[in-house]
Amino acid sequence: MWRRVASLSPMISSSSPSRSLARNQAAFGLNIRESFATEISKPEEGAKSPFITFVLGGPGSGKGTQCEKIVETFGLTHLSAGDLLRREIAMHTKNGDMILNLIKDGKIVPSEVTVKLLQKELESSNSSKFLIDGFPRTEENRVAFERIVGADPDVVLFFDCPEEEMVKRVLNRNQGRVDDNITTMKKRLKIFEALNRPVIDYYKNKGKLYTINAVGTVDDIFKQVLPIFTPFEEQLKQSRHVNPKSPLVENSS
Repeated sequence: MWRRVASLSPMISSSSPSRSLARNQAAFGLNIRESFATEISKPEEGAKSPFITFVLGGPGSGKGTQCEKIVETFGLTHLSAGDLLRREIAMHTKNGDMILNLIKDGKIVPSEVTVKLLQKELESSNSSKFLIDGFPRTEENRVAFERIVGADPDVVLFFDCPEEEMVKRVLNRNQGRVDDNITTMKKRLKIFEALNRPVIDYYKNKGKLYTINAVGTVDDIFKQVLPIFTPFEEQLKQSRHVNPKSPLVENSS
């Protein structure tokens, strides 16, 4: 889908909620960068760029359920950066062992590593429309994706939910980690806010961010999502794997 045209992209400094994270990243950035020399890709001349939706939201925001409904309705191919990293670990690849060791040591997996995995999925897929769940988490993620993949998202959804509601959902519905409690959840949410807010603000300023009130029933929340894709009706209908029950199809008759 894209032509590889350049060499290693530089490591971009990320905003971090703690100095220890920044030190870890700086200390290990050079070695990881050398190991994962990612080429910058640009769309081939005359080739169509993929339709890309980023979905953002903190733990307990309900974005996972909404992602399932979006994929089912519009036929987008679902990609999760976290799932791709976990798959590398589960397959015991050389990269997976490195990723696991970084995580065990409390270090951040460099953006180039994550973006390279996403890029591989984008380039190898027969689909031309994608939903990327929980990404980009940081400004470094965002910049690396745009530089390496050479594509901007068409839509960025942000599921905005009060902290108390997210804590309640995770703790009461067993959606989080086994060791989650009120203290750890509030810490996770604080880290999410510190890392993700610059990304949210960036896409808001570019006019690509759609903020969803994530309080209410699944169907009520999804009613806010549906109109967002209306301007992209023709582009989505021309892509493969459109659900025949999709509102886009029903409205076209």
